[in-house]
Amino acid sequence: MGRMGVMRSYGQYCALAKALDVIGDRWTMLIVRELLIRGACRYTDLRDGLPGIATNLLADRLRELEQAGIVRREAAPPPIATTLFRLTARGEELEPVLQELGHWGAPLLAEPAAEDVFRSRWLTLPLEHHLRDRTPDLPPVTLEVRTGDEPMLIETAGGRVRTRPGSVPNPDAVLTGPPHLVVATLTGKLDLADDRAAGLQYLGDPETLRRVQPMSPAPAEQSGASRATDQEGAS
Repeated sequence: MGRMGVMRSYGQYCALAKALDVIGDRWTMLIVRELLIRGACRYTDLRDGLPGIATNLLADRLRELEQAGIVRREAAPPPIATTLFRLTARGEELEPVLQELGHWGAPLLAEPAAEDVFRSRWLTLPLEHHLRDRTPDLPPVTLEVRTGDEPMLIETAGGRVRTRPGSVPNPDAVLTGPPHLVVATLTGKLDLADDRAAGLQYLGDPETLRRVQPMSPAPAEQSGASRATDQEGAS
């Protein structure tokens, strides 16, 4: 990877090692996460979505990602008239990688640390990946989620679930509470009645929430259960 200049390398002829040469540094995959969620965005927007990163380190990582062909910069037309950063097609290919990493890391969210920072936008990728509209033939519904720094909307359309920041005057339901309870409720891991006792608030038709929960366990969970059954049968 000579085009990366001083980029550190594992020096191994292995696809995984070569990939980590490019995306294995700290903050790199979180930059990709922000660009997947936001699309083209300004440097200041990126920095806001990466609490804790030093501004010079963000600049270095963006430069490295540009050199690797993962990020490109473009000039926004007036009245914005500033530089925007966007993933290339090669960079967008990292989305399933992030999804699998997020799935693997989901159990680590069970006990959030008091100092953990949260941005509501971070719900976008996991919710759109795991949630489906159970009754797509019915009229669309909107669930407003109030957790973290800004409200988010979960909307059904054509059998799919989409999320976006914002609020609407009359959503079908409103879910309010701390992030770990909101995520557990939306993914069907906790019952709404139990969550209410723990401090979650839900206003509106309960069918709205049931409509956008996962249709079935994720493939990785199913395969894990199958492996456990096979092992029990073999013992």
